[in-house]
Amino acid sequence: MDGNFFHLASPITFLAHDFKKHLLSMSTPLMQQYHQVKTRYPDTILLFRMGDFFETFEEDAKTTSRVLGITLTRRGAGSSGEVPLAGFRVAVCEQIEDPKVAQGIVKRDVIEVVTPGVAFSDKVLEQKQNNYLVSIALPSAIAASGETIGFSYVDISTGEFGVTEVTLRELADQIISFTPAEILVQKRDKDTLQRLLASTSTHAIYTTIDDWVLQYDYGYETLLRHFKTQSLKGFGIDSMTLGVMAAGAVMHYLNETQKSNLSHIQKILPFSTSDAIVLDVATKRNLEITSSFGGTSEGTLFSVIDRTNTPMGARLLKRWISQPLKDLSRINWRLDGVSCLVALASVREELIGQLSEIGDMERLIAKIATGRANPREMLALKSILERLPVLKQVIASAAVKPHAALEGKLSTLSEIASELSIVDGLVEAIGCAIADDPPAKLDDGGIIRAGYNAELDEIRRLSHSGKEWIANLQKQERERTGIASLKIGFNNVFGYYIEITHTNKEKVPPEYIRKQTMTNAERFITPELKEYEDKVLNAEERILALETMLFNELRARAASHAAEIQHNARWIATLDCITSLASTAEEHNYTRPHVDDTALLEIEDGRHPVIETLLPVGETYIPNSVALDTSNEQVLIITGPNMSGKSSFLRQVGLIVLLAQAGSFVPAKKAVIGMVDNIFTRVGASDNISSGESTFLVEMHEAANIVNRATRKSLILLDEVGRGTSTFDGISIAWALTEYVHERIGARTLFATHYHELNELAAQLVRVKNYKVDVREYGDKVVFLHTVTPGTADHSYGIQVAMMAGLPQELTDRAKTILRNLERTELSPHDNQGDNTSGVRAKGAKHSLLQQQGHTGTVQAPQITMFELKDDEIRSIIKRADINSMTPLEALKLLAKLKDQIT
Repeated sequence: MDGNFFHLASPITFLAHDFKKHLLSMSTPLMQQYHQVKTRYPDTILLFRMGDFFETFEEDAKTTSRVLGITLTRRGAGSSGEVPLAGFRVAVCEQIEDPKVAQGIVKRDVIEVVTPGVAFSDKVLEQKQNNYLVSIALPSAIAASGETIGFSYVDISTGEFGVTEVTLRELADQIISFTPAEILVQKRDKDTLQRLLASTSTHAIYTTIDDWVLQYDYGYETLLRHFKTQSLKGFGIDSMTLGVMAAGAVMHYLNETQKSNLSHIQKILPFSTSDAIVLDVATKRNLEITSSFGGTSEGTLFSVIDRTNTPMGARLLKRWISQPLKDLSRINWRLDGVSCLVALASVREELIGQLSEIGDMERLIAKIATGRANPREMLALKSILERLPVLKQVIASAAVKPHAALEGKLSTLSEIASELSIVDGLVEAIGCAIADDPPAKLDDGGIIRAGYNAELDEIRRLSHSGKEWIANLQKQERERTGIASLKIGFNNVFGYYIEITHTNKEKVPPEYIRKQTMTNAERFITPELKEYEDKVLNAEERILALETMLFNELRARAASHAAEIQHNARWIATLDCITSLASTAEEHNYTRPHVDDTALLEIEDGRHPVIETLLPVGETYIPNSVALDTSNEQVLIITGPNMSGKSSFLRQVGLIVLLAQAGSFVPAKKAVIGMVDNIFTRVGASDNISSGESTFLVEMHEAANIVNRATRKSLILLDEVGRGTSTFDGISIAWALTEYVHERIGARTLFATHYHELNELAAQLVRVKNYKVDVREYGDKVVFLHTVTPGTADHSYGIQVAMMAGLPQELTDRAKTILRNLERTELSPHDNQGDNTSGVRAKGAKHSLLQQQGHTGTVQAPQITMFELKDDEIRSIIKRADINSMTPLEALKLLAKLKDQIT
């Protein structure tokens, strides 16, 4: 089933109440039962068990038919007429009673409600991605963006459960960080939150919950009941009023939808936004960390560094690079582990071999704890747990390998080894109980190994001997009656029977009891045959019942080890991440960064980690260095033409800092990273059509987010700010923004721009420096060297880039003519008093791009228009005309000629 299935959880228009009541009174008992269940789940598609398959009815059937492409059929529904239905195999409303013993209609009830945020199926879950359900609790009235709100998340497929309180301003960043599949909101808050989160472009489904669910007392009691504790102090969340409300709503929703044991959710963890960088929407998008501009994982940072061998390792690695650390000791803990496995290649290869045989422990134990795991998945758990002693041994071997460079760096691997716990008792129990090659389904039988349970072995012997007895009876009766074609058969209606063709009916013994007459034969039974039938059939039922009981007991025993297995899974995921980062460092020649608390940012020969892997064979990436601090070179103004590499250089610096604080080696010859508290980017231009926002408005929103949130310890990457509006406005905003960052924020900043006028700032602001991307001119052509050096760029080379893009020569030739005319034209402001930007003059058109404030008021700088340059031939004729010697008649003729050319 593909992801579109989840859209079935959307609200749907159903039959009016009065008509439903009328239909209930006229429909069959089955349809009455259906409607009784349906009224309890009005906002979901109800999948109704009908024997061996599921069906949907009425409006649900139309929806599922349309969305899933299932053929719509019809079935009679008594006097109420025919009802639309569509059949497919998904469990929601199950038969909870054995049809064989049912008195009247079989009892049914909903055992699970499948929604995007509570999925377990491997067919809809992405292995390398968490599937989060998020709940948001807002105060009764939102007064400002700094208002505190509750935020809780759970991944039911792994048991991860967390809670925090953040400001409303930070909510969008949390949503983009967790990328939830479903968001729980109070009914009154849905519209408000959808507007607030529109910028995240989240694909999550919003599910409304009743107001009474999001109450502190109810949430607190719900959490206490689940964790079976007297208070929440042991989890460190007791004082989070709004957080407890959000977390309580999550647990309420899980209880309502799952109808099963949730023992794998062992604890709830508070998390703090102060522990890690919470990247905003723009930065996560612009740096293409886990998703590219095209919406895929190709060409992302994750795609380059992901060498993980386990699903939980891949999910954790995504979190590491999506939430870089702000804790120096934790950063170095990870870096020490990577250093060890880079140096010890043989240990790394052994670990990769072991990790590649380990499946998804987190989701496996979640299935086991919720009663969803099948026999093969139990064997898979056994196989994983058997590898833990070997894994510990391989890790421990690193400590005894002599390597001078690793002195003091082995504690990371030692801690991982010590945290892994052996679960021998469970491994032995599973091995003794489950057959070597069991079927996937319990109903198929043959799950429990022979010798595990004496009662089961005895019943199996009875069943086997009974079948042998029936085979011998057929042979015996053929010999006794002389009917060679006599056979003993079986069906669900009559059980075992003796079948004799009509041609031999004279030979039928008198003790045979006729049961059924067929076209060509008669069927009979005997008391002896019925007695053995009861034994055989009862034995098979007893075998299935006993095997199910024994398997459920074993599954419950495994579930009791959930906390221990989840603990192992987290440490194996950590080991997998460190191993992956070491493999990436070795493959791509990364180096260990030096991360500290200073304000330095020095990268020698840095490279873009993604672009360097996408270059054609034989082409090498041109590295660049950068040095930033907050006392001397705080803001670098970087000029250069399009395609020269300005944007790539900015992203490269951002990704290197991000990798370093995630605990990874970096693509550089050397790197000293003064730890940042956040990375802000304003790169690229795009409309937000869904919110009615223009390119420029989006740009200004992102710029506002930066100046309102950045601190002295932040890293700011700005690319072409101001280009979405007129040149005058654009350069004014860019100029003022640079001044603000320099004077008010003090953050390390890279500002790539086409506005060469900004280079003047270096002469006025002490911590602003000019850099350029080098190019070489060869006639009308330019060669981009992709090298960033001190200095300023004199030209934008826009026309040359247009020629390279394939614009017609006629068009580019005309552009050159217009450019020459612009360069010959000078438009200067009339008053330059009272403004430190008076030295700014256009490098080309040579006109001021700022409004000047004089004593008599504001004077708008005159702007040259393209209409003045519409026809250069007319200008040429006028210029050549000798007005002093021209007669009035000649002047009139010339004027008429010019008029004709204009029209």
